[in-house]
Amino acid sequence: MKHDRITLEYRDNVALLTLNDPSVLNAFGTYLRADMTEALDAVEAGPARCLVITGAGRAFSSGANLNDPNAKARDRAAELRGETKSSLETWYNPFFVRLRHFEIPIVTAINGIAAGVGMSLALSGDMRIAAKSASFLQAFARIGLVPDGGSSWVLPRLIGMARAMELMLMAELLPAETALEWGLINRCVDDAELMPVAMDIAQRLANGPRSLGMIRRMTWDSLENTYQQQLSRESQLQMQAGMTSDHTEGVTAFREKRAAKFTGR
Repeated sequence: MKHDRITLEYRDNVALLTLNDPSVLNAFGTYLRADMTEALDAVEAGPARCLVITGAGRAFSSGANLNDPNAKARDRAAELRGETKSSLETWYNPFFVRLRHFEIPIVTAINGIAAGVGMSLALSGDMRIAAKSASFLQAFARIGLVPDGGSSWVLPRLIGMARAMELMLMAELLPAETALEWGLINRCVDDAELMPVAMDIAQRLANGPRSLGMIRRMTWDSLENTYQQQLSRESQLQMQAGMTSDHTEGVTAFREKRAAKFTGR
């Protein structure tokens, strides 16, 4: 990446995207946002069949960088006053919509604090793996703002209205082990095991059929569809899945009583 605020590497057919600005706890500033866009472009154009997102250093992401030295003074002042419409509509909102409609599964490996919009990024994973030292924070109320990055939509659907409201109104740290109990994440592991576990899960997903991407999109859609709309969505995607080479291979392998060898096509 031209700004070096993230790193992007490939391990077999898994793309590993690391937020790499530990001096500001991987906060979203001008350059990190630009690098993230470039990275997603590369992943979508490449051969990866699963994306892992994690952070460098002691944080996953501390949220938006309100002291971004690379932002225009006028824009930075607007951020501090809470006039965030421009940045939300021009970058954050399209970015999170893009993640929701991603063609391949996403694993988030949450290595430390995930605060504000950094928590929104952590929750964008289809599989969310957190280190025991990780924590989550809806920090917005601490600076007189409201949740963004889709948090106010995702949280009530993941953990219920009462817990979501508590997180957003009280702005208190949620430890990873409690997040697991609440159903906010899928795994809570020892710190040293975070990346091995996350990469193992990612590799299993990457070796799966093309329909996994359809499953993730269909499931995200279900959070706002009616029952009838979801039945129609299932029919639509089932037709697409049935036309893939992976479906043919899966049926053939089943009949031959062997493990399927999926290619993502």
